Amino acid sequence: MTKNILETRDVTKVYESGNLVVKAVDGVSISVGAGEFIGLVGPSGSGKTTMLAMLAGLLNATEGQLNIDGQDLNQMNDVQRTRFRREKIGFTFQANNLVPYLTALENVELMLRLNKKNGREGRQRAADLLTRLGMDDRLNNLPKQLSGGQQQRVAIARALIHNPSVVLADEPTASLDTERANQVVQIFADLIHEQNKAGIMVTHDLRMCKYVDKVIQMVDGKVARVITERAAIDTLAGTSQFDTLSVPKMEDQFQNQPLIIPNPSTFVPVRIGAD
Repeated sequence: MTKNILETRDVTKVYESGNLVVKAVDGVSISVGAGEFIGLVGPSGSGKTTMLAMLAGLLNATEGQLNIDGQDLNQMNDVQRTRFRREKIGFTFQANNLVPYLTALENVELMLRLNKKNGREGRQRAADLLTRLGMDDRLNNLPKQLSGGQQQRVAIARALIHNPSVVLADEPTASLDTERANQVVQIFADLIHEQNKAGIMVTHDLRMCKYVDKVIQMVDGKVARVITERAAIDTLAGTSQFDTLSVPKMEDQFQNQPLIIPNPSTFVPVRIGAD
């Protein structure tokens, strides 16, 4: 039985402004095992980005438990959470957030320096990882000298170099063309599996779901469906937009119900903080 590295129990995030109360995340319980790569999908305003920020320790949950390696992020103070995030969590952002005046190799080494694990051995590990990602001839290039796909590979290496337990990716293909997007997510999935990490990718591009082991769909701050059957995941990945889609033989508690994927034309504008 695969050990769960990440578990959440009834996690809720509430924003209040005067008399206005917005539940961005509403009682979400999920689990991710070692070597498991999860796709977190849903329309804008569904709460998936807020959920990812809480899992990354960047945002406090209003209620519930967020356990990583058996430790509850919600019970930590700011100093403890910062240290835990630095040591146990790898994160890739939509915009890569590479340091513009550092080379590809130096950007990856930065995580080792923050964890005081730099040195000759660490530098070699960073170079080896970038080489594994096909960046061996770009080690000394600055971000501005790299393509979007190459920058994203550097960001993946930086997220993995310090041997985190959990690796999170927020729309890693947002600025990539289809070919580069497929390459990046394929590499990301391979490394999650090889290194036995717990990986979660937030994506609007359902085609990228073909690389994940499980899909969690969020709607209005709640988990609407968990899809584990390979055939059903591949069917979902064959769609290019959110539409009503019926997927048979679901192996989850929503079996025999249609997959709820709201049509963009029916979306209701959501206040800031609800995604």
